[in-house]
Amino acid sequence: MTHHEPVIDLHTHSSTSDGTQAPAELVAAAVEAGVDVLAITDHDTVGGWAAAERAARERGLVLVKGVEISCHYKWSSVHLLGYLVDPADADLAAELHRARVSRAQRLELMVERMSADGIPITYEQVVAQVGPGTTPGRPHIADALIEAGVIRHRDEAFADWLSERSPYYVGHYAVDLARAVRLVRAAGGVPVIAHPFTRTRGAGIPDSFIAQLAAAGLGGLEAYHRDHGPAEVARAERLAAEHGLLLTGSSDYHGAGKRNRLAENTTRRDVLEAIIAQSSGVTAVVCP
Repeated sequence: MTHHEPVIDLHTHSSTSDGTQAPAELVAAAVEAGVDVLAITDHDTVGGWAAAERAARERGLVLVKGVEISCHYKWSSVHLLGYLVDPADADLAAELHRARVSRAQRLELMVERMSADGIPITYEQVVAQVGPGTTPGRPHIADALIEAGVIRHRDEAFADWLSERSPYYVGHYAVDLARAVRLVRAAGGVPVIAHPFTRTRGAGIPDSFIAQLAAAGLGGLEAYHRDHGPAEVARAERLAAEHGLLLTGSSDYHGAGKRNRLAENTTRRDVLEAIIAQSSGVTAVVCP
């Protein structure tokens, strides 16, 4: 008799940030996709945790509470997944709040630039796309453009008008990556760099800095992700072996907002067990 290996997806988004499904809908979609263990990792917010936990208990799904933190390394944008952090940790909560406020302010500036260039969109139309308790983001500009009939899918907006190469692009506050690693550890969580070698994010992170981060408390690298090709996966595996880091895999699912499919990449059971063991236990995994 074979032992069932659980399907573990450790990076997904709800409408609390830039996903298109409410937390309960995200949980339902995960169950329908055959996911056994799901992490909810919205951008710079833990606002979806409570609703996701209720749905997970009802649906019999194991839930890992997490957050995806906006960071920077020099001039490159980097995202850090923080698993099982204490949401009451004052320092981490302050950084997340600062990022959310900055995200909202940058949207207004981006819409001003687009309107000045004749793109038929207003900030009020963008705000109308943002649900209660939701962190505003570029996807909400894309949704307003879709509603206005300018484009058909979010991908079109991110390929052109909302990309970092666009004249309409405005940056937002992001914490230094090394500081974010320390903040997650101080909050009892486990830091894992999301898709660390994504080719669309500038120069990226050099191997030497990964070594420094590992010494500072980095827990792992999200190696198995659709934005990584064989070379990026091999690099992550090599660095993990050199520095004792965990290797995760996940979908980075956003609902209809991106073409990523739930469980298209997954994480091994022993890696999840190691994440749980490294955490402080203040925030526990939700088991039905």
